[in-house]
Amino acid sequence: MADDTSPSFSIPHRPRRRYPRGGGVSYEGETIFRLSPGTECSEKQLTTLVRNVLDDEPYTYGDWFDLPVPMYLVHDHNRDTTFRVVVRYESVELHVLPDTRSEGLRAIYRRLSALSDITWSVSCESTPT
Repeated sequence: MADDTSPSFSIPHRPRRRYPRGGGVSYEGETIFRLSPGTECSEKQLTTLVRNVLDDEPYTYGDWFDLPVPMYLVHDHNRDTTFRVVVRYESVELHVLPDTRSEGLRAIYRRLSALSDITWSVSCESTPT
């Protein structure tokens, strides 16, 4: 359950956006916050929980990619920030983009906690650019 002791989601390193000559966009470096449930949850259960959170305000999201895992590009209108959410390895990953704000990550964590009976552990993996 969410409370005042929730993680700060302080971002140690931000990825750098690159635009290769061949087109598209790529990123150098990454920061991922991994939210792992304290009890056993299937990826299907986690995906349903994530979709329930994203279906409410203040989120706009899309799953425009044909990938083997659920991945959403999420925009939080209240905090004017964007990040990716990926469900895999029986956890929820919050992927930082160059302009992602910690407040947006903290807010979705609190929503996930509030809509579930899950106790989450949060870890951060970061690779500088």
